[in-house]
Amino acid sequence: MIAERTTTTSWGVVLWSQSWGRPGDPVVLLVMGANANALGWPDEFVEALVARGLRVIRYDHRDTGRSTHLDITAYGVADLAADAVAVLDGHGVEAAHVVGLSMGGTLGQVLALDHPGRVRSLVLMLTAALDVDFGAALSGARDGEPGGLPVPSPEVVAVLAHRADPVPDVEAALDRRVAEWRVLAGGELPFDAARFRAWERAAIEHAGTARQPSAHGRAVPVPVERGAELARVAVPALVVQGAVDPVNPVPHGAHLAGLIPGARCVTVPGLGHALPAALHPLLVDLVAGHVSAAG
Repeated sequence: MIAERTTTTSWGVVLWSQSWGRPGDPVVLLVMGANANALGWPDEFVEALVARGLRVIRYDHRDTGRSTHLDITAYGVADLAADAVAVLDGHGVEAAHVVGLSMGGTLGQVLALDHPGRVRSLVLMLTAALDVDFGAALSGARDGEPGGLPVPSPEVVAVLAHRADPVPDVEAALDRRVAEWRVLAGGELPFDAARFRAWERAAIEHAGTARQPSAHGRAVPVPVERGAELARVAVPALVVQGAVDPVNPVPHGAHLAGLIPGARCVTVPGLGHALPAALHPLLVDLVAGHVSAAG
């Protein structure tokens, strides 16, 4: 069963979302990374979770997909987390197992701190802890001034710098997006360019435009001091680290898990900063197993 919904928040943002699965099954809220819409979670990945007895909700962040486009910087990352709560409200869900990827993992951490009653468990994938200044990490990578934890690779910095370049048509936009995924994927597993192109074509068709969003990069970040608050997270947490993640390299995952009481970190061989089809079964096993254990 698949149902689409739009939710208008009390702060005037309209959020598009989609629910898959049976109403009585445990709810998993998938939270995508920065400037990516709901289809960043491929249909195949969602279907595999549903096949494990889960009800899955994925949604478009504001400024992506079919949700409200503000294209301004008058909001922060914490506001994006509040949007996730509004999505749960729109579906009548009191609390969900939150699975966040990249910036979605940041939002998962904020949800656990600011809206603890809405989170049953956390899966934080390919992300960094709240005490990591990602903007500074990007600057350090660009300027050759690494900090304490590893910074994004020079290749990542270079490919992200071209996101705002104009493209003449959809095919050119797809070429650039696939080239970006090739870098983000980490280079260890064979890169399935056709599969990533199909996923990005679906995301473009869903959004109705080939223009890549960029507003989230200007959102006010969460103060790094909030990282210390992760010590009071009380829900079961699983951190998924990509062994070849060029954005948040090893040991970012172990660092994050060390800040959350009882959290477990699993490093996945071959996993970069992407969701390649070859690793869907393993990642689905990790998510479904964690949800089952969390109860």
